[in-house]
Amino acid sequence: MAVSSENILKTESPAPIGIIAMNSVTELGDKINGYLVKWAGEAGHSVDSFLIESECPRFSSGDAKGLIKSTVRGKDLFIIVDVGNYNVKYNYFGMQNSMSPDDHYQDLKRIIQAASGKAHRINVIMPILYGGRQHRRSYRESLDCACALQELESMGVSNIVTFDAHDPRVQNAIPLMGFDNVMPTYQVLKTLLREIQGISYTKDKFMVVSPDEGALNRNMYYASVLGVDMGMFYKRRDYSQIVNGRNPIVAHEYLGNSVEGKDIFVADDIISSGESMLDLAYNLKERKAGRIFTYATYAIFTNGLEKFDKAYSDGIIDGVFGTNLTYRTPELLSREWFHEVDVSKYIAYFIEAINHDISISTILDPHQKIDNLLKKYNMK
Repeated sequence: MAVSSENILKTESPAPIGIIAMNSVTELGDKINGYLVKWAGEAGHSVDSFLIESECPRFSSGDAKGLIKSTVRGKDLFIIVDVGNYNVKYNYFGMQNSMSPDDHYQDLKRIIQAASGKAHRINVIMPILYGGRQHRRSYRESLDCACALQELESMGVSNIVTFDAHDPRVQNAIPLMGFDNVMPTYQVLKTLLREIQGISYTKDKFMVVSPDEGALNRNMYYASVLGVDMGMFYKRRDYSQIVNGRNPIVAHEYLGNSVEGKDIFVADDIISSGESMLDLAYNLKERKAGRIFTYATYAIFTNGLEKFDKAYSDGIIDGVFGTNLTYRTPELLSREWFHEVDVSKYIAYFIEAINHDISISTILDPHQKIDNLLKKYNMK
């Protein structure tokens, strides 16, 4: 049976829901709260809001404290935080300082401390996993993500929900704790079908390409549910030197069937500088590919948007898709080539399922929903 608000709310909830949306996710928190309030009303419960006001005020020296402004006693508490939101600033010795992932993570721990063990259960929804890109050790290096997960477990957190983790095997650091790595595949395909005209999911007209071996699994899933061919690139690196902590990429080598004349879909977890994604797009165009659509769960564009503007105006890239799970600049949202994937309803389902202690397997594997989406699209 597909998960819906109706069959979730038929079950008895062991504890009332409380949502703390940190200052990094106020917009997303409001959307999630809107769905939960609506579903509660449909189930005959009058609830104005599930949001619990909180803040982490700072002294001018940079010291801070966590403050929860109403009771959380007995609540099933869901704390939502975007550790990647650099647009949140605080006053530090008279200067405006942008919050780093470290700052957001510390504020998360402050709010957990402020709950003082009074909540029925504490769940953390952290779309970008803190330290997630430092997920394995090479030589004498830190293991930031693993240590953070263990620290949250020791503070009494019961469940962690993240989206498209860079390497979900980091959950091995907390084998006795709830950890869900969610892939918004259905939401991406739904947005693609709604906003792009003339898409045809047939082998002769459409193809999925993985940008590297690390993204192979997510792209294999897209290719499998759509029933199309898949190619892949692998990054040839220069292992004789290290630049910015990594071996530099020498070239992207393509493996797979011909892409000539086909619409191409490339999915990855993050667009950071975007250099690799652009390299792939130019490579694919040299191979006479048709339209190229790229997707990243976290489209952060650390080096700005100018190169993507040029690639779009030159007909290299036809669209970039990204979720609202992290901060997007107003400049990005205004771009004609950017398409936002809304994941707030998906998170609201997750909160209801966890709160009611029911299976979330149909949320994690939305194969039937994708099938229904494609049938509906083909009928049109």
